[in-house]
Formats: sequence, C-alpha cells, structure tokens
Amino acid sequence: MPRTSMDKVRNVGVTAHIDAGKTTATERILYFTGRTHRLGEVHDGEATMDWMVQEQERGITITSAATTAYWKDHRVNIIDTPGHVDFTAEVERSLRVLDGTVALFCAVGGVQPQSETVWRQAEKYRVPRIAFINKMDRIGADFDRVVKDIQGELGANAVPVVLPIGAEDQFEGIIDLVDMKAVYYDQKEKGVDIREEEIPEELCEKARAAEAVMIERISEQDDQLMEKFLDGEIPSRDECVAAMRKATIAGEIIPVLCGAAFKNKGVRRLLDAIIDYLPSPLDLPPVIGTKLESNAEIVRHPTDDSPLAALAFKVQADKHMGKLTYVRVYSGVLKSGETYYNSTREKRQRIGRIFEMHADNREAVDALHAGEVGAVVGLGDTRTGDTICSEEHPIMLESIEFPAPVIDMAVTPESRTDRDNLSKALIRLAEEDPTFTVRADEETGDVVISGMGELHLDIIVDRLKREFGVQTKVGRPQVAYRETITAALDHEHKHVKQSGGHGQYAHIKFSVEPGGPGYGFSFDNKVVGGRIPREYIPAIEKGIVDAMAEGPYAQFPMVDVKVVLNDGSSHDVDSSEMAFRTCASMGFRDACRKAGPALLEPVMSVEVTAHEDNTGAVTGSLCGKRGKIIDMETRGKASIIRAHVPLAEMFGYSSELRNITSGRGEFTMTFEHYEAVPFAIAEEIVEERRKLREGK
Repeated sequence: MPRTSMDKVRNVGVTAHIDAGKTTATERILYFTGRTHRLGEVHDGEATMDWMVQEQERGITITSAATTAYWKDHRVNIIDTPGHVDFTAEVERSLRVLDGTVALFCAVGGVQPQSETVWRQAEKYRVPRIAFINKMDRIGADFDRVVKDIQGELGANAVPVVLPIGAEDQFEGIIDLVDMKAVYYDQKEKGVDIREEEIPEELCEKARAAEAVMIERISEQDDQLMEKFLDGEIPSRDECVAAMRKATIAGEIIPVLCGAAFKNKGVRRLLDAIIDYLPSPLDLPPVIGTKLESNAEIVRHPTDDSPLAALAFKVQADKHMGKLTYVRVYSGVLKSGETYYNSTREKRQRIGRIFEMHADNREAVDALHAGEVGAVVGLGDTRTGDTICSEEHPIMLESIEFPAPVIDMAVTPESRTDRDNLSKALIRLAEEDPTFTVRADEETGDVVISGMGELHLDIIVDRLKREFGVQTKVGRPQVAYRETITAALDHEHKHVKQSGGHGQYAHIKFSVEPGGPGYGFSFDNKVVGGRIPREYIPAIEKGIVDAMAEGPYAQFPMVDVKVVLNDGSSHDVDSSEMAFRTCASMGFRDACRKAGPALLEPVMSVEVTAHEDNTGAVTGSLCGKRGKIIDMETRGKASIIRAHVPLAEMFGYSSELRNITSGRGEFTMTFEHYEAVPFAIAEEIVEERRKLREGK
C-alpha cells in the first residue's frame, strides 16, 4: 500500500457506553473498507477487534484495539475502546493520541453514564467528535429524544446531518440532509446494497425543516454562508461540508448520524462523515512540548522534516514479540533499527521492528511517519505516557493522567513454581495497565493487587492463569480506602542520633493542612537564608511521600494534604539527605496523628434501570446501602434511578438487583469521589485491619 499523504489520514476512536455497539460498528467499518471479508459478530465471539479470549467469552471489549483501514483514498487509523468503566484507562490513553472520535449512542438508552464519562474525557483533550445514534432497529428507538439528550445532558451543539426513515422494525434507511436524498438499504442482502431515491413526500416537510436548521447552525460559524442564508440562498454541497468540517474541528458543532450497525445500515455514511468532518493531523494545532532543562515550550509541526516527537500510549505483553509499545508520531519519522531517546526515563533505546496494527495481527513497515499510529518492538524500558524523541532535539510531551485504583484484592500463589512466576507476570501486567497496581503487604505477607473494579481484577486473575500459567488463590475484594487530615497544624521535629563517628542531625518546622477532595499532594518550600541547605529539600519531600504510603489512622495511603516547609536547621557534619528524609517522615507522621486523621472511602455514581413497578424496591435498597438518591426519571415504563453509594456497600449488588427486579433490572457504576467514612464504621474498619495484621 503506497504511503497516504497526511491530509488524507484520519486517526479516530470509537467510544461509547457499554453495549452501545462500538465493536459491531467497527467490524462493519472493517468489512466495508475491505479490511476483512467476513463479518465477525460479538455475540459469536468472532469479532476481529475483540481478540482476547476473555473478550470473546464475555462479549465485551477489555483492551483498546488498533487497526488501519482505507476508504476513498484515505487512511483511517481506528481504535475501538472499551465501554465498561473498569477499563477507563484504555479510553483515556486512546483519546490522548486521537485526532477525532465517533461517539456512539444507543437509540434506546440515549446518553448513559459511561457515554457521558468518555464525552468529558474527549472534551478534556479537545478531541473533535461526530455522533452516531446506533441500534435504530431496536424496540424503543427514538432519534429525536437522543439528539435532545446530547444537546441537554452533554451541552453539545448537536446538529443532525441525516434523519431516520422509520424506526424499530420499520427502520428502512436515512435521509441525507447534505445531499437531500433518501438512502434505502436492501434487507435481502444484509443491507449491503444501497439505493438512492427522492425523499418520500410524507417526509419532505420534515427533511426541509431539518435541512434549514442544519444550514442555519453551520452558517453561524461561517460569515459567507450566513450572508447566503440571510439572502435565502441554499449553499452548495461542498460549501456545507467545508463549513461543517471547520466547525466540527473547532468543537463548535457535533454532526449527528444514525443507523443500525448490526444490520449494516448507515455505516458507509458514517465512513463518509469521518472523511468529511473529522480532522487530519494537518488540521490540528502543532503539538506543544517542553524542554527538559526548563519548562520552556517547544512547538513541533506535523511534518517528516521536523525532529522526532512521539508518545507511547499503550504497552502490551505479547507471547511471541515480547513487549509491544503503541506509539503516535506527532512529528518526524520513527525508523526501525535507529536509536532514539526516551526523555521521560532519560534512556537511549533502539527501535527493533515496527508494525502497522490490525487488532492482534500486524504488518511490518520500515517507518512510522508524522501523524501515524503503530506498534514498536524494542522499547523495553518505555512505559505508558513516555516521550520518544531524537537525542539531538529532546522534548517532553504532556503525559497521560489516570485515575487511582479503588478496589484491592489479595492474591497468593498455589505452589513454589507459581510464586516465582507470579511476580514476573504481575510486573508485566502492571506495565501494560496504569490503573492496575501491585504492592506487598509486609505485615500479612500478601501480594495485594489494586484496580478499578471487580471485573477489572477478575480479568487480571484470569489472564494470570491463561497467559502466564500462574495458579492463584484470591481473597475477597476489598475497598481501597484512603486517609487524610481534617485540621491545619504547625509542627516541629528534630532528629538527632549519635552512634560513634558521624551522627544524624535534622531539624524541620512545617505546617500541614487538608487540601480538599481531589487535591492530591503539594509540597511548598518557604525556607529562606539557607537555614536548611538546598540540597536537602528534595530529601524532605521524599520523606513526606514515604510517610504518606501508610497513614497514621489505619495504614492506608494518604491523599489531599498540603505541606509547607517553613524553617529548620542543620549541622555541618551530622546532617545528610538520609537524616532529613528520616526526620521528615517521622515528623509528618506525628503531625498527621494530631491533625484529625480521617478515613476516606470511594463513593460511586450508580445508575439503575428497572421497570417502574420496581422503583420503590430499588430506591429502598440503595438507601439501605448508605446511598443518596440524586435523580429519578421515567422513560416509557422504565425508571432510571441515579444515586451516590459507597463502594463498600455495592459488592454483590448484581445478584441483589436481579432478585428485587425479577431479573429485569440493570445497573452501571462509575467512580464519583472520595468521602469521609462515618466514625462508627471507620472504627470497625480500623479494628478489622488491626486484627488482620495481628493474624487473629
């Protein structure tokens, strides 16, 4: 395949709530672009993009899969992302490197919790979007309501560029408002055959009204079109597409399409919209990084002639290749056999082979050019979010932020052989997944794994067995509690130790204060006059970070604390980095004990959908779990209840909901915030943890 010019490259993702049909839509895109010659179905476990065994068995997407397809002389790099909240890291890292995204919405469910989450993630990275309302053939499908949901709940300027012809089992095709044609899909050939006709008379008035709204909306973004619109002229197709494209890239408009991917309806119009409205790398601002020795900005333009700047956005363990690192090249050319600089790790690394990816299949290429996405072998020391650049022109690109894990589970190997292999396997899995962490509990001797939810950890344990041959026993899931302080406090600590020869001397005066929910940690040095030599200041911060790993209340990690170092003193002979690190660690622990330590727990945003007859039972159940009902609404005969509930109360809720709704209820759960645990419950948790550590 000859190289595609950059203006004809599209790097796009497909994002949505779970079960909105992302993978099915992507499979249809691969089929219609000739990338595959048969249709792989999710429910048969044969979807090309769901290549993991666990994905095929469960019918869900777990890992983001990348592929490259070609449509009308354009190269489309597609990433199919998971919809389940437990795998939000896959969405986060994909959006960081994409130029545009297709946001899928279910025509029945509309804007659902995870679709709202990924929408906000896309806004954070300023990713242009088009919306595709899928499953128009389902009972209860309502195009107009979902458009209003997108406008109201997401605050988006959603502008339909098509209208559905019929709905549910009467969904026959679409009216293309740009071409003002009716497009019908031949049911006999699985919707593969298309025929264009004039718009049916009974739909003409509605189509003309929708066309007028579309032209008015895009005219607001284009002065020349506005003049035509005010003069009563209808702009040409090319003018409409150009104005819509400009407004979409600027984030001012969200073009809305619809279809039924499973029935192959609307997919080719979606492909046209990706080409027409979503940006090429040339349409976006050049990437901005910083110099290593300072925070001065560096601009890199998306050309092959610029120095290399690439971001590693995914690391994947592969049985045959070892370690695959997915990269997005922003400027320059990444060539196989060349040595480059990892500016994040400050290491030189040699590129082995380079691949164009197609799910878990790969095609070797000699190089990745500016604007392209691919996978590389040879970057053994590279992690997610690292910058790869030329050593002569170093640059640091903005990394990727990930949410902290909210659930813990103890794992123990079943045999001595498994013990040796477990640590290697966990290290590799932690390298792949930034939201999966591993630590050893020194007092209990357990290996504790942490993740985003029960399903997340369930998949990890399953992968340990299947991919790495490690048999484990697992404990029951535990909530990942955190600790903080509730009061501000000034504190002074002196560390003096004499043991013959050089002793240890360090003296610090500092203040601690609560930072508020989501604050994290900050350290501010206000020491003046060299009272503490500058070379010891980083050691003081490290000592505080050491102490934050185990809080004073129940030995859970600490969060949301602000520390200001105000004063102190040193000794010419006995002071050292270690002395100040130890002093800071001990002093911080003492201060936190006196500053009103509190236990925090993750509170989840829960959305339950159930029959209206079960509303009372569902709300009663949630309130009994210390939940707060936030919102309720009715759609047809379904009630949607939204609540904030502590994660500790939600274990096993799937079974409980099935029982109280006779199997007709379903729920989704996303992390909302950390909140203080009521004192009586906190005391129980602390006592239980004490007994566990004492081996009782």
